[in-house]
Amino acid sequence: MTSSSNHDHPLDQSQISPNTSLKTARQIFLAGLVLAIAGAVLFSAKAIVVKLLYRHDIDAMSVLAFRMLFSLPFFGVIAFIKMRQSSSLLPSDRWRLIVLGLLGYYLSSYLDRLILFLTPSFVMLLSVFLFKRKVDQREWLALLICYSGTILVFIHDIKTSGNHVLLGGAFVFASAIFYALYLLFSGELVKRVGTSRLVSYVMCVSGVAAVGQFLLFRPWSNLIQPLPVYGLSLVNAIFCTVLPVFLTMMAIARIGAGVSALAGMVGPVSALFLAALILGEPITAIQLAGTALVIVGMLLLSRKHHL
Repeated sequence: MTSSSNHDHPLDQSQISPNTSLKTARQIFLAGLVLAIAGAVLFSAKAIVVKLLYRHDIDAMSVLAFRMLFSLPFFGVIAFIKMRQSSSLLPSDRWRLIVLGLLGYYLSSYLDRLILFLTPSFVMLLSVFLFKRKVDQREWLALLICYSGTILVFIHDIKTSGNHVLLGGAFVFASAIFYALYLLFSGELVKRVGTSRLVSYVMCVSGVAAVGQFLLFRPWSNLIQPLPVYGLSLVNAIFCTVLPVFLTMMAIARIGAGVSALAGMVGPVSALFLAALILGEPITAIQLAGTALVIVGMLLLSRKHHL
């Protein structure tokens, strides 16, 4: 298959020659880590935007549909450009892209609540069993510390959960599984397809699925909303969808799906502070302690000396 632009191909371990210095390898790793964290923060900001949207009496299906509807033009243009520049995909890759689009940002977005809470461990476990990837002790320790911190951050939510905890937990579990599979298999496919091409194709599939579901199960009159709904949906599309999915895929191309998912645990913590800043929600001392643990986990991960 003819490759796309050089900037569109992942920087994986096979591309680093024996003469590559440890400093350069570390810079590549840290760059990927920063991209993953930035993507996670923007992705988690979606929760704040959604809360603002709910103030206008709009349901979850409509929120997702407007998010993807405003995202589609961006991904569609990039997909069209990549389609013109690149050779045809293999039939097997086409099916993989469709499945990834349905798993990653359609089903997982529709089911998620605290998706980044469970995803990292699923990504690591699945990568061990499916791809025989070796996970070092530093990664497991960072995961444990981050999990401890995230539990503290959301301990208030756990205590005040409603009567449908089991059902909600099942949705979160399914969402995390779908997203973990998306990260794993996109990490494999990005090496052949390229970052921009993969993201644009996958998101077009997700967008069509989300908008199609809305048109099937909601009256078309629901497309008429107050002006703030359109404004917030545009913010949701650009800053909480388009930018983070590209940042996340660029991170996966550099540091792999497992580490990218682990870095994503910064997301729920960032959402806590964004909620305090924008929505005026309180932050407790125990949540601050959890935040500190997550930061320690990220610092531990950032000290990796190899990819």
